[in-house]
Amino acid sequence: MGKNILVTGGTVFVSRYIAEYFASQGCNVYVLNRNHHPQPSGTTLIKADRHSLGETLKTYHFDAVIDVAAYDKADISDLLDGLGKYEDYIFISSSAVYPESLPQPFREDMPVGPNRYWKKYGTDKIEAENELMRRVPNSYILRPPYLYGPMNNVYREAFVFDCARLKRAFYLPQGGMMKLQFFHVRDLCGCIESILSTHPGQHIFNVGNGQTVSVREWVDLCYSIAGAEIKYVNVPKETEQRAYFPFYDYEYALDVNNQQHLIGETISLEEGLQECYAWYQSFPDEVRKRDYIGFINANLA
Repeated sequence: MGKNILVTGGTVFVSRYIAEYFASQGCNVYVLNRNHHPQPSGTTLIKADRHSLGETLKTYHFDAVIDVAAYDKADISDLLDGLGKYEDYIFISSSAVYPESLPQPFREDMPVGPNRYWKKYGTDKIEAENELMRRVPNSYILRPPYLYGPMNNVYREAFVFDCARLKRAFYLPQGGMMKLQFFHVRDLCGCIESILSTHPGQHIFNVGNGQTVSVREWVDLCYSIAGAEIKYVNVPKETEQRAYFPFYDYEYALDVNNQQHLIGETISLEEGLQECYAWYQSFPDEVRKRDYIGFINANLA
């Protein structure tokens, strides 16, 4: 591609993957962060705080800004104030902007608003989106569900892999019928590539796998990939789900039909989880682990 691309963050999961992906595609990738963590390979560090940029970015001309690390209005406004010349701006937002009370699947043309599960995280993302569209109307916003893939430092599939590796029974919330929707981070990169090359007229996209999967199906896949047999223990609703399981007791789905204008088929969940398992075996210390097993042993076992 040969583009000059600025990626905010660049040191953790999504931003790191995006930075290394576009570097591997021949782009000149700059990452903006405070240099507190190892930097992604093949990229150039711009060491700065996005809230006090001064003249740091004024001399740069970016073909694209991929903003992965904006969580509220100030994050957007301070970066925009500090930027020099740029062509495209893509903001990785979240499906948390949709109120849980709306009919599902959520569509891009539905109103955004507070969600009682995502709370401030969701309302801050809404303010960030609004600020961006107010100041840069031709920018693009992507709203993914649960992102996964290599480099995922969130203790989700890695938790299930650990249970499989330890040959533990899996404590399944409410029979495991709750549905989850995922999106592989490489497919996210594919959506970004498509936007940069085609500049579609639509500027807000839900992105995600077309099919949801039950918790039980997801856990089955993780155990199978880890080569372990599985035995389930059902946990009733009365137990706080987030104390022993990495997802809220909240089922939702995104309508991703418009994503077909960006990319075709998405990576299968099985293939994606195989990549996750291979990466986790090599980099177990890069995942921020929570003591779900300790809670299970103390309260449920």
